Amino acid sequence: MRVSLVPTLVLALLGLAACRDAKIETYRVASEKPEPLPPILTGGLDTPPAAGAPNPMSGGAMANTAVSTANTGPALTWTAPEHWQAKPASAMRKGSYAVPGEGGAPADFSVTAFPGDVGGEVANFNRWRGQIGLSPLPASDYENAVTRFEHDGLRFAVVEFANPDSQPAQRMIGAIVPVGQATWFFKLAGPDALVAKEKPALLDLLRSVKVSAPAQP
Repeated sequence: MRVSLVPTLVLALLGLAACRDAKIETYRVASEKPEPLPPILTGGLDTPPAAGAPNPMSGGAMANTAVSTANTGPALTWTAPEHWQAKPASAMRKGSYAVPGEGGAPADFSVTAFPGDVGGEVANFNRWRGQIGLSPLPASDYENAVTRFEHDGLRFAVVEFANPDSQPAQRMIGAIVPVGQATWFFKLAGPDALVAKEKPALLDLLRSVKVSAPAQP
């Protein structure tokens, strides 16, 4: 009896093809790339660092960690320039204004208040510098950059920083005012030329700041 070898050869060839196909499939599977991590979100410009945050003077990065606003204790009042456009206050801001420019982007003025010293003057001033792309101020230059004055029983520490290399060029003028167990922050930031032009108006506003009745809880 003669046995045909054809079926056997066909089965062998099919098995070999299956093995080759399996190898091909294995090599065709591309390794999956891990999904990129989401970008680190920085806090809003109104959010001072929490007390105990790394000190920029020692090279640590300031954390824009949200803290509770100061809703009790003495409140402040002020007189804003007539051409500044008041915006609605918010849970974060005690006062908010748009400062119009001549055919360009407006500057922003904010008043905020937080419990305690939220890290102190140096930490907060260097945080502001970072917001316009500047590096922390060396300790040896700190006092030379601060203008201090007293008015109506309040102590003001005022700084002015500019970054002409940013696009567009930016300037920031800010003041820190301790009031009772809280710290108030007055800050004007925006286009370099506009903020410089509005500096006298800002200083007039600061000299108008007065303590009013304690805020209601």
